[in-house]
Amino acid sequence: MSTKIIEQLTASINRARNEIKTEDFGQVIELGDGIAKISGLSNIFAQEMLEIETSEGKVTAIAFNLEEDSVGAIILGEAVHVKQGDNVKRTKNILSIEVGQSLVGRVISPLGKAQDGKGEIYNKGEVTKFMPFESPAPHVLMRESVDTPIHTGIKAIDGMIPIGRGQRQLIIGDRQTGKTSIAIDAIINQQFDTARKRPICIYVAIGQREAKIAKLAQDLKDKNALDYSIIISAPASSPASFWYLAPFAGIAIAEYFMNKGDDVVIIYDDLSKHASAYRQISLLLRRPPGREAYPGDIFYLHSRLLERSAKLSTKYGGGSITALPIIETQLSDVTAYIPTNVISITDGQIYLEPDLFHQGIRPAINVGLSVSRVGSAAQTKAMKKVAGKLRLELAQFRELQAFAQFSSDLDANTKKKIIRGQALTELLKQANLNPLPFEEQVIQLWLGINGHIDHLEKEDIRKYASEFAKFIKDTKSDLINSISSTGALDDASTTALAKTIEDFKPVWNSITSQ
Repeated sequence: MSTKIIEQLTASINRARNEIKTEDFGQVIELGDGIAKISGLSNIFAQEMLEIETSEGKVTAIAFNLEEDSVGAIILGEAVHVKQGDNVKRTKNILSIEVGQSLVGRVISPLGKAQDGKGEIYNKGEVTKFMPFESPAPHVLMRESVDTPIHTGIKAIDGMIPIGRGQRQLIIGDRQTGKTSIAIDAIINQQFDTARKRPICIYVAIGQREAKIAKLAQDLKDKNALDYSIIISAPASSPASFWYLAPFAGIAIAEYFMNKGDDVVIIYDDLSKHASAYRQISLLLRRPPGREAYPGDIFYLHSRLLERSAKLSTKYGGGSITALPIIETQLSDVTAYIPTNVISITDGQIYLEPDLFHQGIRPAINVGLSVSRVGSAAQTKAMKKVAGKLRLELAQFRELQAFAQFSSDLDANTKKKIIRGQALTELLKQANLNPLPFEEQVIQLWLGINGHIDHLEKEDIRKYASEFAKFIKDTKSDLINSISSTGALDDASTTALAKTIEDFKPVWNSITSQ
């Protein structure tokens, strides 16, 4: 045999050896309730994507429990097609989601699939990136102090419980007290905050009715807010695995934009359902139950999710993620297991009280139990100036409220405080889906804190404040623009506001006489 033929044969053998690929295969040995127990995958990673080969095609699963002789996996596809004895193949890919600019304005599933009937998300050739569902939180040296506000458009929040970019502010309360409404108003209001870069808003809907999610998407579209929003939908009809994954999909998308230097607001609605889905998965995987049957690492689950919200320093791009987690309480019990866990992780809470809601005070914010641990550091100078006394005035009013029915026996100063408190309480009421731009809030709160609405009838207060702000916008646009652009209310602006009170009197008289 010639040397040339021998060389060709040797080259062919070497090519064949190089083309040999080894794959790890396992087998489904147990099955039930969307959980599969798999044997034979000894080299697998935690959170690795798996492919189960069924008679109907491939079904995706995630390696969740790594045990000594088996793997507990969560099935993400059609679990009904999976049978005992089906082969399972490793993908060697950690669970991740494809992210790109085209996600903005879309409704997607926790796995990144379109849910809005608008077809494919990404254009051909678009640059995208796969972001892992689980990643370490930014370390301390990457972070910066929270000092830039996220205006929600709600007077009571922006005035007394300010939220800053990079903060984690919990919204907590019983069912049907207006928690979601606050979050949606915060999204809608971002289009009015023209003095700062508009954040991208991500709304994570966990275990909600599909009709509610569709209405929410339509409300955002009607208010021109869907153009900068992403909705992640894990509806009530989806399995517990999707409820569990939805918040991690949301924060993975948020991190993509934060790393680009963008600001992001992410809303988890709600983490009570997320915790119950995790409890269900953990119990099915035979993990030891702890308090209220939740697994022992339930605190770690939410802390590693919420700690990924941060304000990065300029050295790392200056992006931020502001988290607004929502927790639903039972019978106003904020001392239950999951509420206390999340309260201890977040930088403050907005507590919504059913009694206030039923009294017609909406948003039903209990000012005494609500707090922002960032405080006035995240407020503009103008808001600080007008809202500084607001909490004190309302606290004094709450103490004196019990005596309000005996007003005939009270001294003049106490009567004045009660009238002021009643006027401010009325002023802070706000309709749903009606957030106010920051400069209008400043003007309305200035009216209330300086006693310019104390003489009005209760039913006229909000109309007077609204018409006064509209009058200033029409006649003194330079004043509005000055407050908006500088974020300050200087002495000249205060004097101009005081003078406008007199100019507005004939306009108000004509409105009330109609």
